Amino acid sequence: MNLVNHTSVSLRFSTGLLPRRRSLPLGRRVLLSRSSSLSFPAHEVKHRRELEAAIGIVERACRICVDVQSSVRSSEAASVEKTDSTPVTIADFGVQAFVSFELAQAFPAIPLVAEEDSGFLRANNLVDSVVGVVADKSSSDKPLTRAQVLEAIDRGGKNAIVYENKPATYWILDPIDGTKGFRKGSGALYVVGLALVVEGEIVLGVMGCPNWDDSESFQSITGVSNGLSRVGIVMAAHIGCGTWRRRFQDGLQSESAEPSDHVWSRCLVDKCLLASQARFCITDSATWESLPLSPFFSTTTDAVDNGSGRSVVLLKACCGSLSRYIMVALGIASVFILLAKPRISTKVWDHAVGLICVHEAGGKVTDWAGAELNLAEDGVERRILYPAVGVLATSGKIHNQIVEMISILAVV
Repeated sequence: MNLVNHTSVSLRFSTGLLPRRRSLPLGRRVLLSRSSSLSFPAHEVKHRRELEAAIGIVERACRICVDVQSSVRSSEAASVEKTDSTPVTIADFGVQAFVSFELAQAFPAIPLVAEEDSGFLRANNLVDSVVGVVADKSSSDKPLTRAQVLEAIDRGGKNAIVYENKPATYWILDPIDGTKGFRKGSGALYVVGLALVVEGEIVLGVMGCPNWDDSESFQSITGVSNGLSRVGIVMAAHIGCGTWRRRFQDGLQSESAEPSDHVWSRCLVDKCLLASQARFCITDSATWESLPLSPFFSTTTDAVDNGSGRSVVLLKACCGSLSRYIMVALGIASVFILLAKPRISTKVWDHAVGLICVHEAGGKVTDWAGAELNLAEDGVERRILYPAVGVLATSGKIHNQIVEMISILAVV
């Protein structure tokens, strides 16, 4: 399929965002070229162009986050509250504007499903703050205007797209997953996540976590280390080609970085065969007692105690869902289990890119009943998932064991 010329949706935004495609500036071309040195056989990567673009765009979006976090963390305009009490930052909207604009330049026919819309910015007089952090970051020859930034944000927002009742092709973006971690600073994790769906199937995904720390955050618990310390991580997956990782390149130092910084290494889930020996991670708001496995196992944070048969390792909390998918894909955690809250929708951008990264690393993601997550169940906007009770991501071999344990308690 020619993705550039294909779409199965009706678009409600104007075409002012979509000028004729042009070459990227030299610095951007260098970054994209180095970012795309993946170890995939060329004939197996059906969507290589989209994957290479996604890697470069996500990495540059992460640089926006780093810049905002370091420069305006104490500013009143740096963080505000949405009406649902979810923390959100200027960077969140800035990343969505940047990613949306760049994708529109490269793939104008492919729409975007994303978290934010500009209504909140307009209502809180924050438009100029967002324009200020993103205007000169794009591949455009000129700084983005206020109108372009707002249109880019709304291109991925609610009501921008009406899907027909059939498989569709679109990007899914979580501009910042873990905004609570972004606000905390001090090494708390946040992730920029981007996935591409083609005819209803997720075909590639890229996650960027600028402050990922292998040496301390997780090695002290699991003994797992991949040799990258306090340098961030970029994770990329393509259907049928596996999941890969390398160091985060900030975009400013790419020209002078060591060759080893550009090396991709394969991600594989752990080899856990028994649920009793698994390493679990759960959401910040959840407690172990609220989850269906608590009658079977108690928990410990001591990896040495793992294997007793009654206590499973519960890894330290980190912010957002996507960082936990990274943990499973890297083999740091065996299980990520999430309970869907009755009155809060499960959003597609919190899971899509994590799903393909875990799957291509050898793991499995389903709902608690063992059914695959259906991206098209929200037939109109493709924004909401409807998992049975919750979402379960595992290293694979223990997946059915855990589903069976959950089902036993459901019967009781």
